[in-house]
Amino acid sequence: MVCNNTLTFSLDSKSDASVRVGHRVEFDADAAKKAIGIAKDKMETYSDVAQFLSSKRFTPDSYIEYLNTVFPRTADKRVQGKALSVETLSRNAKLAHDVLETQPGAEYAEGSWWQAFNSVTFITDHVQGRNSDNRLYSSWFGGNQVRKRDALKSAIEYAEAA
Repeated sequence: MVCNNTLTFSLDSKSDASVRVGHRVEFDADAAKKAIGIAKDKMETYSDVAQFLSSKRFTPDSYIEYLNTVFPRTADKRVQGKALSVETLSRNAKLAHDVLETQPGAEYAEGSWWQAFNSVTFITDHVQGRNSDNRLYSSWFGGNQVRKRDALKSAIEYAEAA
């Protein structure tokens, strides 16, 4: 069993890749097999990405750069012209930085880009938003879905450069 966040991510959020059979519709076994095959291929790809990110280590500076890429600083005049550091990160980037070692599963692949990526997904899925319904909607369909997809792409780029 996989949570919807992982499943949505692995299927690239394409609803046409799901299997749904209504009560008044004839079951098409070939269509179901095709959709399940697509899901299996996507999950294998997702697993490969997770293993790759787990095998690559970040440096403190590259992690801060990554967080600034995912949660960019605003036009805050107090940080303009200052070197990038934890103190100059945006609020959400600081939150992700602060949970790096305490998020659920942080003990797995410590110091890796997988851990870095998961600090972002933890913040977007469990911290940001006014309430759990807003967080859930944003994580599955809204801005945080896009943010997580972009965060994964960035993590892969940083890991390839590591």
